[in-house]
Amino acid sequence: MSMKPIEGRMTAASEGEMVVFLIGVRINSFTAVRSWWPVLSAMGPMLKELVDDRDSGLLGYESQLSGVREVGYVQYWESREKLLAYAAAPDRKHRPAWAAFNRRVREGRSKVGFWHETYVVPAGSYESVYVNMPESGLAKATGVMPVGRRGERAADRLRKP
Repeated sequence: MSMKPIEGRMTAASEGEMVVFLIGVRINSFTAVRSWWPVLSAMGPMLKELVDDRDSGLLGYESQLSGVREVGYVQYWESREKLLAYAAAPDRKHRPAWAAFNRRVREGRSKVGFWHETYVVPAGSYESVYVNMPESGLAKATGVMPVGRRGERAADRLRKP
């Protein structure tokens, strides 16, 4: 993936339903390393597992920092079914990581926080514009196309297909 800006006005090359999954960890006590380090370090192997499996349903992701206490990820998924299947699969990395996290929360007395939000976005209900930007966000997950293919105005791109 090149970080070189793509000249001009682009939009994400995604047209169907989109699932956006936001997930994050908050360090509530910096001294409680045993509570938060395993939670933070579990995400990397899960993302690698998903990226390595093209059929997993994960289209792409980006990490985000929110101050010094919080790390989050924006993930783009093909469908809610694939997201839920991964979360529930007993033979994948998520289930044991989730069980370990729940044990830590009980033992750690709020030394680490966790949050997630899931949005199922119907086709025609999202749009994007990237001007002189490298692929990022949804475009990084799905590729880009010239804005004109979808319409020059946000209202044009937000119409139902």
